[in-house]
Amino acid sequence: MATVSVVGGGVIGLSVAWRAACAGWTVTVHDPAPGSGASWVAGGMLAPLSEGWPGEDRVLDLGAASLQRWPDFGARLQRTVDTELFTSGPSLTVALDTADAADLRTIADWVSGHGHEMRILSRAEVRALEPELGPRIRLGLLAPTELSVDNRALVDALRRAAAETGVRFVDAPVRDVADLTADRVVLAAGSASAKLWPELPVRPVKGEILRLRTRPGATPSPQRTVRGSVHGRPVYLVPRDGGLVVGATQYEAVDTQVTVAGVRDLIADAEALFPAIGEYELHEASAGLRPMTPDNLPLIGRVSERVIAATGHGRNGVLLTPITVDAVLAELGDESLPEAKYADPRRFTEEGVR
Repeated sequence: MATVSVVGGGVIGLSVAWRAACAGWTVTVHDPAPGSGASWVAGGMLAPLSEGWPGEDRVLDLGAASLQRWPDFGARLQRTVDTELFTSGPSLTVALDTADAADLRTIADWVSGHGHEMRILSRAEVRALEPELGPRIRLGLLAPTELSVDNRALVDALRRAAAETGVRFVDAPVRDVADLTADRVVLAAGSASAKLWPELPVRPVKGEILRLRTRPGATPSPQRTVRGSVHGRPVYLVPRDGGLVVGATQYEAVDTQVTVAGVRDLIADAEALFPAIGEYELHEASAGLRPMTPDNLPLIGRVSERVIAATGHGRNGVLLTPITVDAVLAELGDESLPEAKYADPRRFTEEGVR
């Protein structure tokens, strides 16, 4: 039976391992602490449309193709481990000033022009949907097809599904892919991928998030993911059972320490969208390292006859999981997935063959 080693146990690596095992491969996941990296420190938003911007056609197309796959992917995983993953939908982006309102109209026109449903909402329509949002909101943009998932429930579900499908876990770090004896290797090590394959242009970018819990008598949280920009800083509120996830900062840094400035800005910006947030318990502040690439597209595809890259997903690892799995499974079958052609890691170099 053909064998594959998956280096990295985040949502990408675990999903690839689970589905490859389902397809008949003998799979081993190599990770000292599966699910403890960027996948654990995430908002779980599936929002390629709301984050779209004119000129980023390839990013939009890849994200939209993965969003379209998410209902089936999530349903299959939920059936496998009997758990609930989806937490909210659709998503709502709000504008606090004239410039932000103009940006929302630009996004709506551009994304709608690509065939995706987007709805501009007046101030009154926003308040009808989410009455507890702040009074400064001028305009809203609703993306009816966008969803969010509980990233930590997702990690746990994938670990269980992989184990139940026969995936073996090795808790030792991989120092060199040449040490692995499997027929194929899938490199899904996130921001550490470049250490194992230096030709991959992946760099770590730090992001901080807060997890809040509802207290007795507190104002109910929004029912939808709410996004906005405050003083030029993006901020989002993602509903969770019993609370909210607030994110996220972004720094060119390689540590995972939470800063006072990061917490301060997140709370202040979130309060501009949802004034009652001060009533909530600050349960957790955490930071992770997102694997970013120069063009904001992931690296999915062969880098040698034996090694397949599945990394560089940046802020969209959860969103891009289904299409990444499909692309990697295609590569394992010596084929390619047309929808993932722009994520080919060879777009940066043709010298990555060992």
